[in-house]
Amino acid sequence: MNESNAPVATSGDAEIFSVTLTPHRSLGPRGFVAVMAVFGATCFLSGLLFWRLGAWPIGAFFGLDFLILWGAFALSYRSGRAFEDVTVSRRDLLIRKVAPNGRARELRLDPYWSRLEVRELEDEGVVRLHLVSRGENVTIGEFLNPDDRASLADALRDALHAVRRPPAFAETMMEAG
Repeated sequence: MNESNAPVATSGDAEIFSVTLTPHRSLGPRGFVAVMAVFGATCFLSGLLFWRLGAWPIGAFFGLDFLILWGAFALSYRSGRAFEDVTVSRRDLLIRKVAPNGRARELRLDPYWSRLEVRELEDEGVVRLHLVSRGENVTIGEFLNPDDRASLADALRDALHAVRRPPAFAETMMEAG
């Protein structure tokens, strides 16, 4: 979870809270190359050994294993391109979900009438976050781990409370003068 702003009370259309949620990938590009090099060398040498022993079909299966692992990593990295942007201002609660293929879905809610529903299990922690407003219901942070969901819930709850609080007296005076 990458937070770009901490929740702070402001007035007007300024952002109170903004976060970009991205799926975690524990293996970076260099690690991927290292894993595939070791696995590829192992498959190649094992396949070569079986080919020399006359069991050439087994060598082909080692090549197939390599391709399957490569494909699994490709699908994993592709799904890692998905992200969600959640922005709260006094006028809008904007949720923008971008799929791995780049297709975006945007939902605008009224932050004053929105509420955050948190589903928590004793053994697992926070398992689901829903934003609900006037019949609209959207799940956010599905790809986050329970600790990151809990952190997001706290920050989002603070931002929604900041929307409901009136702007500070000093800010009101500055706007009037």
